[in-house]
Parts: sequence; C-alpha cells; structure tokens
Amino acid sequence: MEGLAFIFIVFVCIIGFFMFLYFVPVGLWITAVFANVKVTIGELIGMRIRKVPPGIIVNSLITATKAGLQVTTNELETHYLAGGDVPNVIRALISAEKANINLTFKQATAINLAGRDVFEAVQISVNPKVITTPKVAAVAADGIQLIAVARVTVRASIAQLVGGAGEDTILARVGEGIVTSIGSAKSHKELLANPDKISKLVLSRGLDAGTAFEILSIDIADVDVGANIGAKLQIDQASADLKVAEARAEERRAMAVALEQEMIAKAQEARANVIQAEAEIPKAIAEAFVKGNLGVMDYYKMQNVQADTDMRQSISGSGKSGQNPNT
Repeated sequence: MEGLAFIFIVFVCIIGFFMFLYFVPVGLWITAVFANVKVTIGELIGMRIRKVPPGIIVNSLITATKAGLQVTTNELETHYLAGGDVPNVIRALISAEKANINLTFKQATAINLAGRDVFEAVQISVNPKVITTPKVAAVAADGIQLIAVARVTVRASIAQLVGGAGEDTILARVGEGIVTSIGSAKSHKELLANPDKISKLVLSRGLDAGTAFEILSIDIADVDVGANIGAKLQIDQASADLKVAEARAEERRAMAVALEQEMIAKAQEARANVIQAEAEIPKAIAEAFVKGNLGVMDYYKMQNVQADTDMRQSISGSGKSGQNPNT
C-alpha cells in the first residue's frame, strides 16, 4: 500500500510539474530576458489564461525588438485575439522599415484584419507586380476585329489597401480601356503599326483610382487580327434584305394570281349571263308568235339571215366550225 501511495504521489507531482511549466513558461521567460525583452511571469501566465499562445507573442516581440520596432505585448495580444496573424504583421513592419516605406503598426494590423496579406502587400510595394490581362477583343471603325493582350505593372498602395479594389477591378478597367481605344481608332492598321497608342490612351484614364494598387505602366504584349466583323455584318444585312425582297415579291405574285383568278371568275360570270340571255330568245320568239307580233315569213327571213351569217363566217374562217375555207 505504501508503495502504491508513493507511486501515486510521484505521478501527481509529475503532472503538477508539467502543469506548472505549461502555465508558467519559465523557458520562454528566460529567452525573453536574454533577448532584452521586458516580459514578466505574470504576463505569460495571463496569456495562458486568456488562451493566447505565449510563444507566438514573445517570439514576435523578440523579432520586433531586434529590428528596432516599438511594439508592446498588449498590442500583439489584442491583434491575436482579434483574429490577426501576428508574425505576418511583424514581418511586414520589418520589411517596410528596411524599404523606407511608411507603415505603422495600426495600418499593418488593419490591413491584416481586412483579409489581405500585409507582408505580400509590402513586397509588391517594393517589387512591383506584373498582371497579364486575358485576351481582349474589340472592333475598329473599319470593321476589323483586333485581339490584344496587355501586361499591367502595378505597385501596392499601402494607404488604399483597406477598402481598395483588387486585381480583378484593375483587369476589368484595363480591358474596358483597350476596347475603347480600339473602337475609337479609324483603322486597325494604325494600332498594328503603333500598339503604344492603346497603352497611352488606357494609361491616361486613371484606372487605378479607388484600387489598392498604383499602375506604373501598361504594355501591349500582343495584338492579333481577328475576324472581319464589318463584312460579316454587311453580309448578314444583305441576306436580311434579300429575304425581305423575296417576301415582298411573293406577296406581289400572290396578289397577281388572286387578281387573275378574279378576272377568270368575272369572265365566266359574263359568259353565263350571255348564255342566259340567249336562252331567253326562243321564249321571246314564241311569245311574239302568240301575240301576233312575229309572222311565219318573218321568222323564215330571220332564219335565212342567220344561215347567211353562219356561211359568211365559215367562209372567212371565223366560224365556230373552224374549217379552212379553201377545203
């Protein structure tokens, strides 16, 4: 029993020792003292209680102190608790100081909390970045399509990193400027001979306003000739005009056919009226006989006149029989 109690006491002491070292990071305190960084044991214990890793804060403070930066543990803790990347901010401050860039701790933390990589922003400010635009197609005034690719050299603007637009806005504005400059050209040959006209016009528009970057230069990397859009539009217009003309011609033809059918119907109606009138003749003759207005001799004379008329028509070749008078 005494042996088990001794083992238990030893086990508890070991656990207590490690818990003591966890809450009281003596080794980290010794490192800070030898680095001439003023950090007390109480501050390190407070960090543990506030769930702030003392190693991150102390190491960042040592790095900042060695670089000549004036920051406090309270500032670093506040930024960590706000969700910031403390080592990234310290690296950015050191890089900015070496490059003679005016960047305060407040600005750096604000940029970092805004979701931007502040260290990368400082690097871009020191070493400008080249952004290549996708292929931008536009049509010149002569109807020829040009496809251009531009390379935009930008430098990060520290003062506008918070709230400033990103690379996508730069690319969109440059693409819009390229389309405008190509569209305003009278001939595509001018731009092929002098591509710098595009870059000069685009650069003069102040496209970096309201963005997190400063545009240093815009260089046209490639200009290719695309399709003849003007000719295609003319062909499409001519095709459309042809279809309209064909539709109108078909309409006129249909109207002519309808008019012809109407005339045929009227002619047939006239023939029917003639036939109907001829059918009334025998009735009129019979009625004349009954009333005594027409005698037998008069009727024979009329028959003889009609026979003579038919004979003359037959001889002249205009009769209904259609016989040749020479036969």
